[in-house]
Amino acid sequence: MELSCKSEYALLALLELASHYSDGEPLQIRQIAAEQSIPDRYLEQLLATLRRAGLVRSQRGARGGYLLSREPWKISLLDVINCIEGLDSKSPEPDREAKSIEGMVIREIWQEAGQAADAVLQKYTLQDLTESRDAKRQLDIMYYI
Repeated sequence: MELSCKSEYALLALLELASHYSDGEPLQIRQIAAEQSIPDRYLEQLLATLRRAGLVRSQRGARGGYLLSREPWKISLLDVINCIEGLDSKSPEPDREAKSIEGMVIREIWQEAGQAADAVLQKYTLQDLTESRDAKRQLDIMYYI
């Protein structure tokens, strides 16, 4: 199981929005892209997907941009991954059903691994990411003093 570039960029963008959640001010695509080193055009597509899923909302106008649609502690990493990768990204394809006992055993273990990954992703929220990042930044600052 790997984190796709698409999911990583989406998480980085949401982490940036979560960092500014308390401000109540929307962030523009170019701000997020510059801060997180994400290509503007790609970020635009990702934010549109996240908006359709109800994870972010957009605000029009000169001071417009994107905001989280709900509190960062209410958005799990699983919500984000399911939105970006699709809800059925881990379920076996119908034409690839196991045709042998060995295949069934492998699929059962793979499903168990997927369920364990889902449980971990469900456990962590955008708030957790923000706090972890801030703690690591603080340690980094203390190290150089």
